Amino acid sequence: MAGVSTKEIKSRIRSMESTKQITKAMEMVAASKLRHAQAQITSSRPYFHMIYGVIQDIASINKELTLPYLATEKQPAHRVAYIVIAGDRGLAGGYNSNVLKMCYGEMNGRECTVLPIGKKAVEFFRARGIPLMNEKYAEAEDVSVGDCFSMARSLCKAFRKGEFDEIRLGYSTFVSVLSQTPTTMRLLPIERETSEKPASAQEILYEPDSVEVFENIIPEYIGGVIYGALCESRASEQAARRSAMDTATQNAEEMIADLNLKFNQARQAAITQEITEIVAGT
Repeated sequence: MAGVSTKEIKSRIRSMESTKQITKAMEMVAASKLRHAQAQITSSRPYFHMIYGVIQDIASINKELTLPYLATEKQPAHRVAYIVIAGDRGLAGGYNSNVLKMCYGEMNGRECTVLPIGKKAVEFFRARGIPLMNEKYAEAEDVSVGDCFSMARSLCKAFRKGEFDEIRLGYSTFVSVLSQTPTTMRLLPIERETSEKPASAQEILYEPDSVEVFENIIPEYIGGVIYGALCESRASEQAARRSAMDTATQNAEEMIADLNLKFNQARQAAITQEITEIVAGT
């Protein structure tokens, strides 16, 4: 029995060492992808801030006009479109479940339609019977900047037609390598900022006019925000996966150490039993 026991333990040790190699490799891949995703976040943020500043400038100099896409009255939104960004695969801790559960919790009691980005988002909302606009973006890794702007134009067109009262975005904000926060934000309608703009904002001339510029810049702004959220989500996913794989590697190392101890104990017990049998035979 002692021989069988040590054989089983050695098999488990080999299995854990193989698992450790896999988790270590996945951690290194996630770390590499994380650096690339962080660079995308850094390079994209200034563009969105600039466009948002232009939107608020136009809104501030047209306070008497009812501009399209701007919030006018505090009315409850009954028909809501959600863009929800999740991953294509698991093994990333709570990355997928946190953002999906947050968005699903917000939908309670409202007529919602989801534009899912990522395989996990498609599967989650399909299983719960939430209507999906389409499944064109089921592979989050393949979604490009052009796809984000195509989404934005389609959503803005539906909003202008009155198909939706509100458009919201759910994604994971990248705070740090160890912290990723699920977030939802309203894309449309846009709230006017109450703070006063500097006098220089009043001197800006828009061609052909500020209202037309506003109508054309909103889809660009929405597309930019979606792309920025996609970059944040990708960085969050890789950070979460790196952390999860690091933890898995440490757990594997602890299990290997524990199994080695048990193996040595079993082998020592077998040797002791053999010596005892020899002594008893003499």
